[in-house]
Amino acid sequence: MKFSESWLREWINPEISSETLADQLTMAGLEVDDIEKVAGDFSGVVVGKVVECMQHPNADKLRVTKVDIGKLELLDIVCGAPNCRQGLTVACATVGAVLPGNFKIKSAKLRGEPSEGMLCSYSELGIADEHNGIIELPDDAPLGMDIREYLNLNDVIIDISVTPNRADCFGIVGIARDISAVNNIVMKEMKVDSVPTTMTDTLPIQVDETKAAPRYLGRVIKNINVNATTPLWMKEKLRRGGIRSIDAVVDITNYVLLELGHPMHAFDLAQIEKGIVVRYAKENEKLVLLNGNEVKFNNKTLVIADHQKILALAGIMGGEKSCVTQSTKDIFLESAFFNPLAIIGKAREYGLHTDASHRYERGVDPALQLVAMERASQLVIEICGGEAGPIIDVTNQNDLPTQATIELHRNKIDRIIGYKIETQKISDILNRLGCEVEYNNNNNNNNNNNIWIVKSPSWRFDLQIEEDLVEEIARIYGYNNIPNANLKIESVMKPKPESQIPLRRVKDLLVDRGYQEAVTYSFVDPKVQQILYPEHSEIKLPNPISSEMSVMRLSLWSGLLDVILYNQNRQQTRARLFETGLRFIPDENCEFGVRQELMLAGIVTGNLYEEHWQLPKKNVDFYDLKGDLESIFSLLGCGDQIQFKKSELPALHPGQSAAIYLNDELLGHLGVLHPEIEKKLSLNSKTLVFEINLAKISKKEVPVAQDLSKYPSNKRDIAIIVSNTIPAADIILECKKAGGEQLIKVTLFDVYQGENIKEDQKSIAISLVLQDKSRTLEEEDITNIVSKCVTTLQNRFKALLRE
Repeated sequence: MKFSESWLREWINPEISSETLADQLTMAGLEVDDIEKVAGDFSGVVVGKVVECMQHPNADKLRVTKVDIGKLELLDIVCGAPNCRQGLTVACATVGAVLPGNFKIKSAKLRGEPSEGMLCSYSELGIADEHNGIIELPDDAPLGMDIREYLNLNDVIIDISVTPNRADCFGIVGIARDISAVNNIVMKEMKVDSVPTTMTDTLPIQVDETKAAPRYLGRVIKNINVNATTPLWMKEKLRRGGIRSIDAVVDITNYVLLELGHPMHAFDLAQIEKGIVVRYAKENEKLVLLNGNEVKFNNKTLVIADHQKILALAGIMGGEKSCVTQSTKDIFLESAFFNPLAIIGKAREYGLHTDASHRYERGVDPALQLVAMERASQLVIEICGGEAGPIIDVTNQNDLPTQATIELHRNKIDRIIGYKIETQKISDILNRLGCEVEYNNNNNNNNNNNIWIVKSPSWRFDLQIEEDLVEEIARIYGYNNIPNANLKIESVMKPKPESQIPLRRVKDLLVDRGYQEAVTYSFVDPKVQQILYPEHSEIKLPNPISSEMSVMRLSLWSGLLDVILYNQNRQQTRARLFETGLRFIPDENCEFGVRQELMLAGIVTGNLYEEHWQLPKKNVDFYDLKGDLESIFSLLGCGDQIQFKKSELPALHPGQSAAIYLNDELLGHLGVLHPEIEKKLSLNSKTLVFEINLAKISKKEVPVAQDLSKYPSNKRDIAIIVSNTIPAADIILECKKAGGEQLIKVTLFDVYQGENIKEDQKSIAISLVLQDKSRTLEEEDITNIVSKCVTTLQNRFKALLRE
């Protein structure tokens, strides 16, 4: 937001320097990015009038003039500007003047004609980059007056950063309110008189979308002179606010925009058929905008139309055909409150960014529309003439934002700020901010129970909760006025359950195993996600950063695969990465229709080992990744409850993937990425991935110390023949169940397929370790336990005992 200091001081003029003013703005949260002079350094330039203008006898593009600067003698000046003419009031640099760049004006002869000065352009005085001729001043400019004084060129332009919550400061009035509150002085009253109606002509207004446009005001003004000259004071204020002058009507709407912070628009009344309709566009409706670009709308775009066509993109930009032109005689002024949710992101969607959209997206004062309409009407009648009709106001009060009423407690203020501000000062600050304040002292003996009932002003719709008011109190009181003090905090060690394993410990384990942590975006490319999860619905962002980041991730794999591809494109063929973060699953049973789950995911590619002369060159495989996961489960104390089962996930290679279960509850998946997906993503080596739900394994069973058995253990081996389709994990689990407490360990130590074994079968060798805590096991006990295991396997899996 750019504005001139002199304009701000018209509203409020504290007796402080420009530097102090800038410091106050920054400390009030309106950070000053830049302060620049409105003109270059020059002297000796005065107001003059061209009383004679003749063609130079020796040059086609030069003119010989006589200029009156309020002295007895006229100055002979040669000028080459195309707009130089008799009767023009100009900026005249006299002999001895010094222009920007230390350019000194001297008497000279140009093509044989004497020249005793120079007629200056805006660019030559360092005011603007315009090169279309010399400055044209109003006819009533006092001759001989220093041009710096006449144009107030000792002014500065202040450029501030307005945070998204302070949309009220996108106008001079809003900034003046803050300066008024900080300095505790009264600002100029914002009083706008109603423009008297001199005719009864109106235009019907129909608002179909009251939630998107709860307030819409319109007024017809006829018989205006659109070619009237914009006053110099207005042009200068617009220029110093970063807006160029276009024509009188557009300049007036832009002036109101900078003054009040409220966007306005003027339509050519002759281009509107039957009346105004505020509605959503129909799919694929088109409009040529003021910038000449044609846009095609979707049915979620709010537009201003008549009963035949679209006139403007609501709150953003008008249409080319309905805009004010040099032939316009009658206009329709619009002043509206658009819901920010109806405007936000729409400008970017159509490749636009305007001053109006910047304000409407952040919100404008819902009580300002009538004031803005009257102010703009007043300026139009004053500058362009014309007759004003009555204002048509279409307001749906139920859809307008309401002023928040907040309870503010003394103990909350003291706790957040860390300093006790006097009660009267708190009330005073809130009043200076425009709030309606009611103070209640519930206990005269205990000021900590004091409560303020605060109603926020209409322009401060960001004040919604108690903490917002505390921030305002500290801001206006002055952060630099709060004394420094050493904080005294009693450190209390909170109890931490031994069963809760910190995520940091899991991360450290993966780092110890050669992984590196990655952090990727929660927004992913829908094309990649569709390849990984072709049958899953996804959450689309209404206003994405880019098309490659337009959906919320269903899995952390999408981001990790992008990282792997990025590394492979830079000759990094070996990678081990992990990431923790949320995934977002559409679920109507959850709040906002989204289920968020904290996941741990990993991705591995390339060789198992770093290149080394003594280590084999072996690619990482399924069992290497499975071993990494088992180490995590062992750390979490749930390794015995984990099962790896056959899985059919579209993203993973059939036969080289598994689903992970914890006590029959699905925990996640691991496996080799499907070859077709590797091909589509241009990955140049086998890629393995895993992903588990951390919330389901966040707690572990705390180990309980037990006496070791002093009796010897016994080991027996059995070999069985079973079908190829039976997982070894199922066989081990059945042995543990059948063996009871005396079977303390079951280990698979051999799998054989080949000679003397059928093709659809396999031989599995299992080691059984038996031990009792109270006695030495007899051979008969051992035989019974082994027999139970064999019998169970025969009944459950039709296993044959191999001799």
